[in-house]
Amino acid sequence: MRARDKAAVSALRATLAALDNAEAVPVDGARLRGVALEQSPMGVGATEAARRELSEGEMTDLVRAEAAERLEAAAQLTAPAHADRAARLRAEAAVLLRFLEPA
Repeated sequence: MRARDKAAVSALRATLAALDNAEAVPVDGARLRGVALEQSPMGVGATEAARRELSEGEMTDLVRAEAAERLEAAAQLTAPAHADRAARLRAEAAVLLRFLEPA
């Protein structure tokens, strides 16, 4: 696999994970503490919660933030020894920013 393809796959995987995390519903820890075993939920799906649905704007903001994070990290890698890593981060950001361009 070429370096450009690896950067694209890496950026897409990380962004999909960030989107997945953003859809997660916060767990109410207070509700789970102090529950007796016989009072705990049982059965398939008893503890499942519906995931949040992100709006198109929220998804766009998240993708833009992922790209900005990579560009910022690349800007901080100024030493010549880090040139490859900085180039990879810029390539990942470019992949993400292409998704934000109008079709």
